[in-house]
Amino acid sequence: MKRYCLDMSGFSNPIQSLPEDIHISLWTQICDRVRQGIFATTTEVYEELTHIPGMVGQCLKDHMAEIRLEVGSGRWNYNDYIGNFKALHPRYEKFIAGTGGSKASLSMADFSIVILAKTLALPVISMETACAHNLHTKSCKIPDVCAAEGVLHMTFNDFLRSEGIRA
Repeated sequence: MKRYCLDMSGFSNPIQSLPEDIHISLWTQICDRVRQGIFATTTEVYEELTHIPGMVGQCLKDHMAEIRLEVGSGRWNYNDYIGNFKALHPRYEKFIAGTGGSKASLSMADFSIVILAKTLALPVISMETACAHNLHTKSCKIPDVCAAEGVLHMTFNDFLRSEGIRA
């Protein structure tokens, strides 16, 4: 059963400061959760996750079927995802890189993971920090969209606490 939506930064940032060769038990426990299928991610974010090196990266690659929710396939409500995407895209389009956004703003993968979380009523795990308390600025990040859309945003440490994971 899915419990979290995972953004690339949810694992890529922590693995840099907590390398798996030093924090073996921590990352082993996380790989156990990957195998259990508690994470959900979009195709766009999954493609980013495949660039994580080492044991964690290989675990993510080996368990694509347990992680990636692809529009048009599988047993999930992708029609609601598409509906949420279409409804919310005009509101956030100006923040999305490639459509008027900047590198300091949302990517399409960032936007997709928040839409997935909203659709599944799950929290998003990312290490991004909020840019603003409203959407009237020029920048907008995952935590900003989560707050505006009523989606819980969690850091890696929030996730560890929620799962009772200890190194």
